Amino acid sequence: MPTIPVDKSDLFELLGKSYTTEEFDELCFEFGIELDEDTTEECQGDERPQLKIEVPANRYDMLCIEGIAQALNEFLGHKKAADYKLNPSTPEISLTIEKSTESIRPYAAGAILRNVEFDERRYNSFIALQDKLHTNLCRNRTLVAIGTHDFDTLTPPFTYRALSPKEIKFIPLNQTKELDGEELMEFYEKDKNLGKYLHIIKDSPVYPVIFDSKDTVCSLPPIINSNHSKISLNTKNVFIEVTGTDRTKTEIVINQMIAMFSGYCKNEFEVEPIEIISEHNKENRVTPNITPKKFEAEIPYINSCLGLDLSGEEISKFLQKMSLQSKPSSSNKDILDVEVPITRSDILHQCDIMEDVGIAYGFNNLERTKPKGDSLVSAALPINKVADILRLASAQAGYAEVLPLTLCSHDENFRFLRTKDDNKTAVKLENPKTIEYQVVRTTLIPGILKTIKENRKHSLPIKVFECGDIVLKNPELERGAFNQRNWSAIYAGKTSGFEFVQGLLGKMMQTLRTKWLENPKGQTGRGYWIEQDNENPTFFPGRGAKIFFRPAEGEEPKHIGAIGVLHPEVLGHFDIPYAASSVEINAEVFL
Repeated sequence: MPTIPVDKSDLFELLGKSYTTEEFDELCFEFGIELDEDTTEECQGDERPQLKIEVPANRYDMLCIEGIAQALNEFLGHKKAADYKLNPSTPEISLTIEKSTESIRPYAAGAILRNVEFDERRYNSFIALQDKLHTNLCRNRTLVAIGTHDFDTLTPPFTYRALSPKEIKFIPLNQTKELDGEELMEFYEKDKNLGKYLHIIKDSPVYPVIFDSKDTVCSLPPIINSNHSKISLNTKNVFIEVTGTDRTKTEIVINQMIAMFSGYCKNEFEVEPIEIISEHNKENRVTPNITPKKFEAEIPYINSCLGLDLSGEEISKFLQKMSLQSKPSSSNKDILDVEVPITRSDILHQCDIMEDVGIAYGFNNLERTKPKGDSLVSAALPINKVADILRLASAQAGYAEVLPLTLCSHDENFRFLRTKDDNKTAVKLENPKTIEYQVVRTTLIPGILKTIKENRKHSLPIKVFECGDIVLKNPELERGAFNQRNWSAIYAGKTSGFEFVQGLLGKMMQTLRTKWLENPKGQTGRGYWIEQDNENPTFFPGRGAKIFFRPAEGEEPKHIGAIGVLHPEVLGHFDIPYAASSVEINAEVFL
């Protein structure tokens, strides 16, 4: 979690009270943050004492002294939540995003703070917030980059376009010599601060640039601003522009910037909006969007989680301490209508609202009571019991258990198995850190094959199994996906026939009290059988089969898995020089 250093005297002045270290530590504990250090005793001479406060990683509104003070003041009841306003309500200034930016950083947002009153510490906090957002939410500027400018040095409207490096010429921040894009990359290559960001755009054929109407360069995101629009203590009007590869995070960042520093405007919490024009995206929108998000929270859910019996009005009072405005629904007495301000982008679900009620009520104030009923009596999940039975039976058959990672590459999950991605099955990571972790697996086979690859010098045969979760999409569910417990095993050796894994499957079914049905249509009751499958490209032609299971008499049979001899191309993709057979079933059908 990020640790935010704040000026001790300034914070206590904003809170309207001086605290001892113990008192402030207790306040932080009650609010859910932590006082990491008080530097008062270490200060020498004119050095000002600091408080180093550890805040949750998703509380972007608390990455500066302004946000911490506002949140604590609301928690203590000293202040109400800020009332943000747009003036004028209809934007007079625009930022046009050109189609050329699609290939590099396609999203942008902006806002203007008028008549800002900076002093040295406010100015430093303004710069520090940008740095902390860049490190935290912006993922070191790869997702989002912030530019702040002296608006009075620029001439709107603004344009955001991408140009080749040689076409971009301007004087970078705090420099005196004009550089083009290529010279700038070379100039900052060894810079300890900016050098680490160059890779984001360096190899791109075009670089993103923001211009004003006179083609004056404002910034080269995500690297550096222009010296022309440099802000200072004397700056009165601040133009904030945000560019990124992720639209949601772009809008969160612009909201956090204006939320924290619009309080220093002459008209407190007043922001001038900017119209974002993007013809290729067929949309015009206004930023910042200060409209609170609306959520519904179930009053019985909140009470049951916290062991309380609060009314909707009482819960609303507690939520007010956490910056959330709420009231009981007019249509349903068990529902609370909640409005979440722009500062609380961490609120994603009613469980987050429930947590805020707990913080405001005080977790230390919850009474110690015995659970009502047996709903809180622990017991093993039924699927875990089935999984343990399968594990024990597999081990008794001479197979060793492996535990591969749940994430794998897109190729391993599809192309290496000679299957195609229908874009309806696999959950894909939006911003994978490496090519090895792009999707959540939809089968256990790639992980087992990777394990065999790393142990291919092991004595033959190699007999391994796994009983673990796969993840499959389902748009009808709230989360859009669900976990499914599968069991899979692979036999690899100089020869690996269908009979090896078929015999293992028979043992698993026998252990689960499931009989083999030679004639499924003629035999009744619970049982399983296999049917040849010539369409599964993962298996050698004519050596693959589908596995079917009938839970009970009169119930429809279910396709629960596949068994067969793996295709040589599949084994080649995983660098396995042996023959191999596999079996995989859905273990949840046996519940």
